[in-house]
Amino acid sequence: MRITTRLMLAAGATAAALIVSAVPAQATGTYTPPVLLSVGHVDAVEVEFEDGELELGVHDDTVEPGVHRDHDDVIFVVKRQAKTTVPGDPAFGFLGAPGAPVWILPEIENPDLLWAGIATEEIADGVFQDDTVNLRVQKVIGSGQVALYTENAVGLPNVLADSGDGLPDTIALAAGNHLHLNWAFDRAGVYQVTVKATGTLADTGATVSSEPAHLRFVVLP
Repeated sequence: MRITTRLMLAAGATAAALIVSAVPAQATGTYTPPVLLSVGHVDAVEVEFEDGELELGVHDDTVEPGVHRDHDDVIFVVKRQAKTTVPGDPAFGFLGAPGAPVWILPEIENPDLLWAGIATEEIADGVFQDDTVNLRVQKVIGSGQVALYTENAVGLPNVLADSGDGLPDTIALAAGNHLHLNWAFDRAGVYQVTVKATGTLADTGATVSSEPAHLRFVVLP
């Protein structure tokens, strides 16, 4: 598999090697390289309900106009500028020891990084009980641990999912909404985060679930 000269020059050989390792082997047919998303707004998980089925995809607003993509066609790149250290406040102990390195895609937009949200804007009110669908973070495979969290007005974290204390974790999502959150990785490397959406239909009480989606991240050292 080839990585383009442009990518090699921009990210370096180490970054290119990480990206190569994040791409599944191609069985047969013409190879189509994944789309690398590293800066700008993206719904890393967009939950939709169409024809009686829950579906998960990516809404990519890094291009104009925005486009929908399959998770299998995308790699989310966590750039070096995302690297910081764990705060000394014990409330952030889920990220690691105080002062330890951590890479964070923040919930507040940083123009140098990917601004990754979760969207249910395509789901109308009244479709699901309590106007809620649940996003289940099922599994993390990769170089380290992943934590998803928000911060309140005084900067204290609300942990939504944390592979460090065991999965699965479930995030309740309001229909017709858009959630921004922090995506934290405790090591550089390659990650695969598996998620699945479930909801209970308001009119029948039946439970519907999406197929699992596999989010691939490359965290640059």
